[in-house]
Amino acid sequence: MQGVVDNERRMTIVEHLEELRRVLIISLAAWIVGSIVAFVFNRFILDLLLRPLKVVLANLHSIVNHAIFTSPTEGLTVPIKIAAIIGFILALPVILWQTWSFVSPGLRPVERKFVGPFIASAIVLFACGAAFAYFVMPIGLGFLAGFLGGNAIYFPDIDQYLSFFLLLVVIFGVTFEMPVVLVLLGVLRIISSQWLRAHRKVAIVVIIAAAAIVTPGADPFTPTFLAIPLILLYEASILVLSRVFHR
Repeated sequence: MQGVVDNERRMTIVEHLEELRRVLIISLAAWIVGSIVAFVFNRFILDLLLRPLKVVLANLHSIVNHAIFTSPTEGLTVPIKIAAIIGFILALPVILWQTWSFVSPGLRPVERKFVGPFIASAIVLFACGAAFAYFVMPIGLGFLAGFLGGNAIYFPDIDQYLSFFLLLVVIFGVTFEMPVVLVLLGVLRIISSQWLRAHRKVAIVVIIAAAAIVTPGADPFTPTFLAIPLILLYEASILVLSRVFHR
């Protein structure tokens, strides 16, 4: 009898491992397909990513109006790296859906009905954060590139610029997920809207400090542009918890 029970448990573990393997394979395949699509359209994507830089260079009246590269291999490695990053972003809905399919059997029915809206909200908020970073980045970059005035000329290396830009996009996208985390904690009854209201002042200080720490560069504009929407999103989390979930 004990052997039968052990065999059932062993089969359950094997089934879980097989399911995890399926999820990883499908997620990896989605990432590869997304990367291939991004690489095919790499000229369009690079032009889109370099457009804020061109605006900054034009405002600075720089003698160069394009990014430069100093290594012959960067002509290939940069598009590949960008394709891998954009491919992951394109594959994110599939990855999240596969993750949901893996964890959903362990959730209660009342918890499952919230997963769809949470995944959709996470994708939309990440996209909003990334788009916000795209439009505010030229302000911070213009400050940094022009801080030395006429004492030096800014020659933007394409790899360094894209690394800086994409890091900023990821930071904005990830931090904009804060309402999803807060609402999820509220649904799980770990926090409540009353708790968030009571700790509002502390939260604002933490948000401002975190925005100053996580943003690259040393300009005062980027952290400010990150902190303001995060504070507004904190207030939105309170409203969602109190009026939608009554927590």
